[in-house]
Amino acid sequence: MAVKKIYKIGSEMLRKKSKEVNNFENDSLKTIAKDLKDTLFDFQKRHNLGRAIAAPQIGCLKKVIYYNKNNEEILMVNPEIIEKSKDEFEVWDSCFSFDAAFFVKIKRAKNIKVKYQDIEGNYITKEFKDDLSELFQHEIDHLYGILATDCLEDNKNIILREVWEEKYK
Repeated sequence: MAVKKIYKIGSEMLRKKSKEVNNFENDSLKTIAKDLKDTLFDFQKRHNLGRAIAAPQIGCLKKVIYYNKNNEEILMVNPEIIEKSKDEFEVWDSCFSFDAAFFVKIKRAKNIKVKYQDIEGNYITKEFKDDLSELFQHEIDHLYGILATDCLEDNKNIILREVWEEKYK
């Protein structure tokens, strides 16, 4: 349980598909969850941003996502988007794997419904809207080797973090 290295864009690790978690009895899932939490908190402290992280970003090819914002915590194991709204919106998206150095403007579904398991293997279905919809689409994409840059419609929708902060923060 520790702060882990975050794999950066260009790493083959980020392009691999994750495997489902099937064993909820041993401590390996708890270790993954703790490593994700420690790594997220470290990134938040150093960069003053970030809400969630996916296991492949720390070199673990398991379908696990950890979210924490304002002490609201969600651990998603084996998440699957089971519904997406047809309504989309544009968002400036960044990523720990980009070191939050740049943002890409992409389209995401405005609302999603996600089915996942908790740390004990219990199934949960939850709806997410707007910014959380975008966030969990981003994190679930990581589990399939997809990055936000893959969602770009054209290369004119990329800006450096400093420019984004001047315009939008």
